[in-house]
Amino acid sequence: MAQLLVRDLSPHAVEALKRRAAANGRSAEAEHRAILESVLGADKEAWLARARELREEVRGRTIGESADIIREFRDNR
Repeated sequence: MAQLLVRDLSPHAVEALKRRAAANGRSAEAEHRAILESVLGADKEAWLARARELREEVRGRTIGESADIIREFRDNR
């Protein structure tokens, strides 16, 4: 597993990280990791899995023109 060293952080940034970590029940290191992974998309596999689930949910549905859908909705009120 790779390691990352971040130098010259302001005391404000370090304190903000510690507060955020405490609020989320994590260590500062774990919070730092979570922030980086969420911003950089490190959880790509989970995202792809969710995309596959959504594709399965809509499989077989017909998609029409928006004007036709609006007209049908209006007519059925």
